Amino acid sequence: PEMQGSVMRTNPLRIAKLTEEQIQELLVLALGEGGLGVARAQYDNPMVTDVGTTTFEIDGGGIKKTVSIYALGFDVEGVPDQAARKAFGALAERLGNFDQGGSIATDVYQPTAYRGILMDGTGMVVPDVVAWPWEDLKPSDFKGPADPNAFQLATRTLTPAQVEAVGVDGPEGGFQGAIINGPGDGKLYSFAARPLLPGETE
Repeated sequence: PEMQGSVMRTNPLRIAKLTEEQIQELLVLALGEGGLGVARAQYDNPMVTDVGTTTFEIDGGGIKKTVSIYALGFDVEGVPDQAARKAFGALAERLGNFDQGGSIATDVYQPTAYRGILMDGTGMVVPDVVAWPWEDLKPSDFKGPADPNAFQLATRTLTPAQVEAVGVDGPEGGFQGAIINGPGDGKLYSFAARPLLPGETE
């Protein structure tokens, strides 16, 4: 990640066009050594708190599933499913070096839409507060989930132009920590954007 004032930018995703042989090799790795073929949907880590979740989604080799691993890489003594977590970690490392040191050509992924996240920024003091960037949007256009028991995070699907209007250089990889003045409501908001992947609609 890189900082632009108070904003933390995420490195952009990269895409590659694989040959059929490369696709099959990657599927064999993911389903076999990578552990996704026999994995269950969720792996928790009761030994660690307040870290992220790694999610693998696969649709190939006759298997379509999503596998979420909380605190992958934080495999302290006593964590359950150590063998599976080690396999997932190796797969994550392989996918993180997707171009195999540059031997596979990649391009920057150009998102066609983003998930915009608007949060209360009351009390935040930063020197680079920006004016409300959208004439066609108001804070209430960012909606939380319908399920009252779900984490209530206000989101909205945004176009690349709407994300670019925030004024962050190179937003393709997404960013967080942009502080925005409300549209005449006297409030401050914290804004983050995440690129939507192909097939994601919101």
